[in-house]
Amino acid sequence: MEIIEFDNEVYPKFQASGNASRFILPFAKEFCKGEGYDIGYCKKEWKLENAFGIDIDDTSNIYHANNLPETKVDYIFSSHCLEHVDNWVETLEYWISKIKNNGILFLYLPDFSQKYWRPWNNRKHKHCLTPDIVKSFLKDKRMKDIFCSGIDLNNSFTIVCSIP
Repeated sequence: MEIIEFDNEVYPKFQASGNASRFILPFAKEFCKGEGYDIGYCKKEWKLENAFGIDIDDTSNIYHANNLPETKVDYIFSSHCLEHVDNWVETLEYWISKIKNNGILFLYLPDFSQKYWRPWNNRKHKHCLTPDIVKSFLKDKRMKDIFCSGIDLNNSFTIVCSIP
């Protein structure tokens, strides 16, 4: 087994190689139906099948995480992206505004339990998110049917909700 060590902790090496979405895509396909976006997919082969891919912050492209097409969609799927944006609250509010009523927001996020992913250790990450923080935000924004998973073997968690 290939591992990485960080701060006296051992993690699977794949956690440092990208494509975290591979661990959640089968589950996401159960929720993400119709027309939608995969925000932050990074590589074409990592994108949620049938989703329109949106880069996280490529401002040379017309669309990025904070500039989506005008039309509302049935879902937004995003894996290991929200921790990279400048202001996750504003970005998440914006994403919610781009989803149709009864549409789905599906997030797969790195958990605080993986020390390497904390912003003071990994400067690509700007935020530490936990299930409780994201779930509280979504409750305060009056989202419906909020499902929050536990921490998986990839030190990540899933939050799924419906847009009222």
